[in-house]
Amino acid sequence: MKEWIANINQKIDELSKTTWMKYFRITSSVAWNLVLIFILFVSMGFVFVGSIGAGYFASLVKDEPLRPKTEMRNTIFNYEETSTLYFASNKYLGKMRTDLERQETTLKKVSPNVINAVLATEDEYFYQHNGIVPKAVVRGILQDVSNSNTQTGGSTLTQQLIKNQVLTNEVSYERKAKELLLAMRLEHFMTKDEILEAYLNVIPYGRNASGRNIAGVETAAEGLFNKSAKDLNLAQSAYIAGIPQSPYAYTPFTQSGKLKDADNLKLGINRMKTVLYRMHETG
Repeated sequence: MKEWIANINQKIDELSKTTWMKYFRITSSVAWNLVLIFILFVSMGFVFVGSIGAGYFASLVKDEPLRPKTEMRNTIFNYEETSTLYFASNKYLGKMRTDLERQETTLKKVSPNVINAVLATEDEYFYQHNGIVPKAVVRGILQDVSNSNTQTGGSTLTQQLIKNQVLTNEVSYERKAKELLLAMRLEHFMTKDEILEAYLNVIPYGRNASGRNIAGVETAAEGLFNKSAKDLNLAQSAYIAGIPQSPYAYTPFTQSGKLKDADNLKLGINRMKTVLYRMHETG
């Protein structure tokens, strides 16, 4: 055995002294150094681009005030409900007509079907992320910069809540940067269930059977299916969960309270099928 090993070592020594092996060592050394230089330049490029991005982000949010926890929570939970009128004897009189009809509810009074449908179609990783999904943000930036025809959105429920309750619907990099910053802060001030509950009370759902603008899942359930949000079945939940992407396109009613024509009704039905498919895909 020792003699066999000694023969192998001798052959390796002889091979290493050949001319072509010397060239091979030189070539491999040069190639390795080139690889290291390439990795170095790529790393420096990422650091450079990241530094520019961080600086630009900081410039966009420099005027955004540092909102304390109490202010943030109060702003998020500031729901403007439909005013309900009663006689002095507490006899129900009716609702006062307003621009937006909204009835507050709690998470416990919402069907699990609705919650599953909303999470599947709007924010699959809601209970895992910290307010934003970085890869979705990068994808959105690339789509915007490249002027892509395909826009996948990517806003989390937390971001949508910030946009609806704290900021505006203005389409600008400044508003988006503030939305990202405030979404991450809000995750430190509220639990996931509180954020989800607020979202379900805030989000717009188009129009009800009276043609009025509605917001909040409870109002949507009553206005579209004449039942409470806790009693919605799977199909009804998927239909309602799909509306917020384009409320006035997917709502089944017109401004006068009449049902839309067949072609327009199909938009909401097709959206419902998409939500059901997403629910099946996410388990």
